[in-house]
Amino acid sequence: MLRVSALFTVPGDALAGAAAVGRVPDRGTALAVGASLCLYEAGMALNDWADRDEDAVDRPHRPIPSGRISPGAALAAAGALTVAGLALASRAGRPALAVASGLAATVWAYDLRLKHTPAGPAAMAAARSLDLLLGAVATGERTPGGPSARAGRGAATSDGPGSGSASGSGSASGLGTRAPGRGSAVPAALLLGAHTCAVTSVSRHEAQGGSTTAPLLALAATAALGAATLRERPEPGRPAPSTSGARTLALTAFTGAYLRTAGLPLLHAALNPSPPLTQRAVGGGIRAMIPLQAALAARAGAPLTGLAVMGLAPLARTLARKVSPT
Repeated sequence: MLRVSALFTVPGDALAGAAAVGRVPDRGTALAVGASLCLYEAGMALNDWADRDEDAVDRPHRPIPSGRISPGAALAAAGALTVAGLALASRAGRPALAVASGLAATVWAYDLRLKHTPAGPAAMAAARSLDLLLGAVATGERTPGGPSARAGRGAATSDGPGSGSASGSGSASGLGTRAPGRGSAVPAALLLGAHTCAVTSVSRHEAQGGSTTAPLLALAATAALGAATLRERPEPGRPAPSTSGARTLALTAFTGAYLRTAGLPLLHAALNPSPPLTQRAVGGGIRAMIPLQAALAARAGAPLTGLAVMGLAPLARTLARKVSPT
């Protein structure tokens, strides 16, 4: 019910969000990751509860139709995980709690009302975008009992809990370039959301198959997103020239992994839109979020963060052979 193999696609949201605003992951980032994991699993449990009648016909092996888990237990788990996620987000500060509340509301609205409507893919995209923004607003926030970290990349000191700027950006000049603001995470959030929207559109056909249009459109979206990710994004706080080569290499490698992971299964599903190949395309699209998150981190000038995110890909791939991410 909790789709453990898909969990590895979650931590990269917060890490990419932290990279997008030019901050080093800290305790707030860890709290955002914990909140995201709880809310993601809450959505999984709620999804199975909401789809229990449909799954009884199309997927009788699912936990609720098979009798392994009762509907009440699934609903209770969804509620408890939502509360836990919001509690963790509150420890990262009010902005993080506000974003997490919007994320939780989106998850519940999607599962209970929007999933089978034309707004379904957009709602799922909004959830992923908000998850990345959660990492952006949580990183550097004052945490109870912890420091108020406002440092940009490579900075050793901060200007205080309300400034949002660093004393240094990690640039070779050391002239105190202002770190990117939180709004700089929006483009990365939109790219991740667009990928999620494309995958969700394909997932609507995974039970019966038969749609060539959905995987073709998703394949075109994947190519466009890959190109957009590779495009330069000038901003204050971009990495020093001495590190730009490593960033470019990492960005190219991670984007290539994204295109390969998402594109090949989508191409196969477009050529033969059978349920098994459509399901494989959806699974590939879910796993492709990891290299996309890594590419977004490298694009923001944090190739080491991207490399850490990519370390989750082998784990997700191995577990996906045992537990389907869909």
